[in-house]
Amino acid sequence: MSDTTDMSGSQPSDETLDHLSAMIDGANNIAFFTGAGISTESGIPDFRSPGTGLWNKMKPIDFEEFLTSESARDEYWRRRFTGERSMQNALPNNGHKAVAKLVLAGKANAVITQNVDNLHQDSGVPEEQTIELHGNNSYAVCLSCGTRVEFAALEQQFRNQAHIDPCGRCGGIIKSATISFGQAMPERAMHRAQAATEACDTMIVVGSSLLVYPAAGFPEYAKRIGARLIIVNREPTPLDDLANLVVHAEIGPTLSHAVGIN
Repeated sequence: MSDTTDMSGSQPSDETLDHLSAMIDGANNIAFFTGAGISTESGIPDFRSPGTGLWNKMKPIDFEEFLTSESARDEYWRRRFTGERSMQNALPNNGHKAVAKLVLAGKANAVITQNVDNLHQDSGVPEEQTIELHGNNSYAVCLSCGTRVEFAALEQQFRNQAHIDPCGRCGGIIKSATISFGQAMPERAMHRAQAATEACDTMIVVGSSLLVYPAAGFPEYAKRIGARLIIVNREPTPLDDLANLVVHAEIGPTLSHAVGIN
């Protein structure tokens, strides 16, 4: 059972905020686990929310279909270059900045994220301390040789010919550096996330529904091996009863108060 659970929505109590600040102050090695909720405050819609999630409006293209169907790949790139651009235009909010402040101060050693928007890095979290479980949507890669390809060049190519050519180095298929449905989780990122989980004394979940596995298994694992678990999320999660502290509130204002960002 959590020590304190705040169900007040957008305005947590002073007692809850003080408890959150005290737990952060008392931690020696924080690992953050972040999900879509931290980035919706930057104007990025999430993928799964009923009615408003992006996947409710447009069926995602499965990885196997992307590999085997040229027309599926053309549709994939059409969506990329003609669809909504909220992710590309987004800026870090106070939630991201609060996380970055704790990382840069040496209080937090890792940010394990389900997000692909690069906003943790944009807010100042070093690349080597950002663990992206679902990849990154700010560039593309060749699936065969791993060559990085920038979207600006790909967009110009697509606008000229409505198609993306194979990799110029090896002839492989080029895809955004995100993990699609049916694609294996990145092995190195999963190992890094496990190591960060095992090293932390406190894990703070920020903006994750904790419904998507295997990624959501890390907070549960952290608690099981002795770390304190804090959950800051607007809606309840399946792990609320396991957590030491749960705050149901807007993320940016809550975290900025806890770490002293005006």
